[in-house]
Amino acid sequence: MRTTYWAVTAIVVGECAVGGAMDLFRMPPFYPMLVELGYPSYLATILGIAKLAAAVVIAVPRLPRLKEWAYAGVLINMTGAAASNAAEHHYSGTIAPLTFAALALASWAIRPLSRRL
Repeated sequence: MRTTYWAVTAIVVGECAVGGAMDLFRMPPFYPMLVELGYPSYLATILGIAKLAAAVVIAVPRLPRLKEWAYAGVLINMTGAAASNAAEHHYSGTIAPLTFAALALASWAIRPLSRRL
């Protein structure tokens, strides 16, 4: 179970770290998509910082309360991305965020006792 947790969590942390950096540097494909969906460009900075913070908090030991918030933030971000794409009828744009939301939920659900409240 521990191996599964770390494999799933590594994907979640990697997505948060890479996605956060891409948001901060306003790189495609996420930044143009964010603007195309009608969001203000400064949201990329906010999301980038939040994603990088979530990656760190989820990866490091301890900090169980912050981990709860980090996982919640990842789920809100990913379901929000999927909903935004669906609202604009970009249904193919819902697959990746919903997949990462499911992985984040799985990581949260199978995390070791030492990482729980």
